[in-house]
Amino acid sequence: MGRSSAKTALVVIVAAILIIAGGLLVGAKPLAPQAALKVLFFPDGKIDSILVWTLRLPRSLAAFVAGAGLGVSGYLLQVLTRNPLAGPGLTGVTSGAVAPIVFCFVFLPWFSSVFYPLVGMAGGLAAAFVTFWISRGGRGRPLHLALGGISVSLFLGAITTYILLLSGTQAPSLLFWLTGGLQGRSWTQLAYMLPWVVAGLGGALAVHRAIGLLMLNEEAAAGMGLRLELWKPLLLLLAVLPVAGIAPVAGPVAFVGLAAPHIARLLKPGGPRSSIALTAALGGLILVAADVIARSIAIPQELPVSIVTALIGGPVFVYLVQRRSVSF
Repeated sequence: MGRSSAKTALVVIVAAILIIAGGLLVGAKPLAPQAALKVLFFPDGKIDSILVWTLRLPRSLAAFVAGAGLGVSGYLLQVLTRNPLAGPGLTGVTSGAVAPIVFCFVFLPWFSSVFYPLVGMAGGLAAAFVTFWISRGGRGRPLHLALGGISVSLFLGAITTYILLLSGTQAPSLLFWLTGGLQGRSWTQLAYMLPWVVAGLGGALAVHRAIGLLMLNEEAAAGMGLRLELWKPLLLLLAVLPVAGIAPVAGPVAFVGLAAPHIARLLKPGGPRSSIALTAALGGLILVAADVIARSIAIPQELPVSIVTALIGGPVFVYLVQRRSVSF
């Protein structure tokens, strides 16, 4: 990673840390900075300490990890398809991960939630393959990918809604999860999600040279000895891994995976490894900021974080679609 890219990523991470620190102060019970610092370094088990260590800090860290994972997933999908509109939501990966998890929750209550990421990974991969088939292997025009992903997402969303109607007393908890958010997330959920995000991020960093070749074009990459039949499925797996771990914890979170890679490219990182690191940092920053806004803008109520990310990402998506030339 170049010195300039490292400085940019460091600035983004510092900004995320500052937002996390600010998030410790806001909520239904505000905390003074002195009180928050005191219980942060010297927890005493009282109400302020519980607010910081049990409710707010793990939630913000989970938001950062989830945002980083979604950003990396979006980056890999955009590289894989050479399409700037690719992302976990638009390629059907998120809907593909969510629908089978909802099915297991309602119809297979004996099925342990420990295996939900595996279920989500299988569903996400299947949905992504269908979307890529519709969009001619991901090589069609951006409109083809958008229409394919929207079609797959709508189909899977209809199945999810039907299952929700059959869920009876489980409907409120499922609906709460499907809005996408991090309310009540604890250290347990953070630990549950972290290995999947680390696997996706670490795997992407480990194969950055192959990603760099694939970013040229498929013909050039193949001419340089890159085995596309091996690397393309591997990159798709790495893209789905974070979503598989994030979906059971945070539900479907919109637009982070689409916006973070674009913002990273605007900052002109030096190469694939720098781009991956910067995209992860930006994704974490976006979701941490959105989560703090979601739980502070309507106190004592909380908004689902997906509403905030959609308000941020919606205009970005419209801008990309309306551009005359949407290039990778």
